[in-house]
Amino acid sequence: MNNNLLPIAKEGFSRIGFAILAYAIFALLDFDLLEFFSFLLILFFVFVYRNPERMVPSLEKMSVLSPVDGVLLSIEELENDEYLYKLEINSSYLNVSLLRAPFNGVLEHVDIKHGARLSQDTALSREINERVELVLEDQSKNKIKISHMLKQSFDEIKLNVISKQNLIQGSRYGLMVNGITTIYLPQNFRLNVSVGQELGASQTLIGYFS
Repeated sequence: MNNNLLPIAKEGFSRIGFAILAYAIFALLDFDLLEFFSFLLILFFVFVYRNPERMVPSLEKMSVLSPVDGVLLSIEELENDEYLYKLEINSSYLNVSLLRAPFNGVLEHVDIKHGARLSQDTALSREINERVELVLEDQSKNKIKISHMLKQSFDEIKLNVISKQNLIQGSRYGLMVNGITTIYLPQNFRLNVSVGQELGASQTLIGYFS
């Protein structure tokens, strides 16, 4: 798990570097319009890959924080022996792209499925878009499942963790630019969020295991 403390996430270094190179070349060739667009591209990549340092709030031991920045689109109650709640969070280009661990626990399972990057309004997006699925478990055997799915994005989902790795609440475990996050919560969970709420990764309390 790489907790890069630079103001820009390392995943964005190559794109920012290419944009700076293009800006320099167009400036030397006196291509004013392309130089201007290259400058805007530098600013865009710096914004998208910004990497703010965040302090995890002091909460009870059984707390679960949001793993992403975004807006809570829906809360659905499931008829499932393992999971009771299904939450969907929409993250846009305006949100910080970093993914953060919702609680202290072990990454029991990780599955990466490469695919398309269709708009979420496209019927097939739920079936063929690129996604990753993670299952995390704490010391008390409380378990949640998280699915990150790309929408229309120029970058793939990136993870810097592996199966059976210990995660610390609030630590960075990957990056997703413009996507949908689905969280499955167990029967013994108490929710602390509402639909339409703006969530902050490692800042907003989703709820507690009881």
